[in-house]
Amino acid sequence: MCERDGHFFRRFSRRGFLQGSAGAAASVALPASLAGLVGPAAAAAGTTIKATHGSGFCNLGIFLAQERALTKADNVALDFVVTPSNTEITTMFGAGLVDMSMIPYSNFMTLYDAGAPVRIVAGGGVQGCMIVAREGIRSAADLKGKSFGTFQADTLEVLPFDYLKKAGLSFQDVDMRYLDTSPELAQAFIAGAVDAICHIEPYATQCLKSRKGATLLSDGTDVYGPGYSDCVLAARIPLIEKNPAAVKAVIKALFVAQSQIEGDRMAALKETVGSYYKTTMEAAIDASAKQPVCTDQRGQTDFILARGQSMKEMGYIKKAPDRMAFDWSLLEQVIADNRTLYDGLKLKSA
Repeated sequence: MCERDGHFFRRFSRRGFLQGSAGAAASVALPASLAGLVGPAAAAAGTTIKATHGSGFCNLGIFLAQERALTKADNVALDFVVTPSNTEITTMFGAGLVDMSMIPYSNFMTLYDAGAPVRIVAGGGVQGCMIVAREGIRSAADLKGKSFGTFQADTLEVLPFDYLKKAGLSFQDVDMRYLDTSPELAQAFIAGAVDAICHIEPYATQCLKSRKGATLLSDGTDVYGPGYSDCVLAARIPLIEKNPAAVKAVIKALFVAQSQIEGDRMAALKETVGSYYKTTMEAAIDASAKQPVCTDQRGQTDFILARGQSMKEMGYIKKAPDRMAFDWSLLEQVIADNRTLYDGLKLKSA
């Protein structure tokens, strides 16, 4: 860890990250600081699903599902476990301390590769990964020798890896710095502690608006094309096998939330900005349009699998994931049972 301009940066090693992921997959004993986050669920009729989530707009659907109790009709309650940093989201899910996670597909890959009993069952959000640079940096070539902040093993690390690779560069050409939380990463850039970052919405837009001369180098579509996946809903296999109805209830709630967001985005933002998103309403309105909710991401299967090669080249996984990493069967059952709802959605695979 080193300090610069009042901000702290973790210089993680990939070996350390991989060891943590493997430990999580094996459900080893966790530090009390993590285990203590998961207390007993409040007594209630039906099923309570413990879940972790991220902080970007790819989580808007699950936030709304919780705020509006959209799983209640199916006798299921969502219980969010708030983690200290992005790393703990992966650790707690892999260790079985939570049942589900709205998680970047890249972090999911580290658990799947380590043997954790997890599967992707639905989508979260698409697009919204942004590479933002300080004034004077206008291209990938301009990043050479500059400091670059992001999260480790995140989709926000995969995009800059692929972006630089497309330009004939690599992480060896920049000074990579890994931070812990979304607000920390945004503030590091705004304060001038790093030259460039890859961030998610609404923080990327906040960074662009808050630092004079800031430039958007990539929104991901120039590298991946439109509609690329960012985060997915993953569930543990024991839950899928023992209580598929509960998993279906959450997937259905995400479809309902997506429909409500597409129908009245302002209402959804008023319920989540301030509590879930620490940004202004103006920035949220702009940012949310750049990273829409998309629950049916079956069409992104090949894209996600292809990113496995990047994760392998970065040293996070030994083997790229296969199609067994996905279980779309429950999502397809939800679609069949709620055809009118599904047909009314703007974003979907079919």
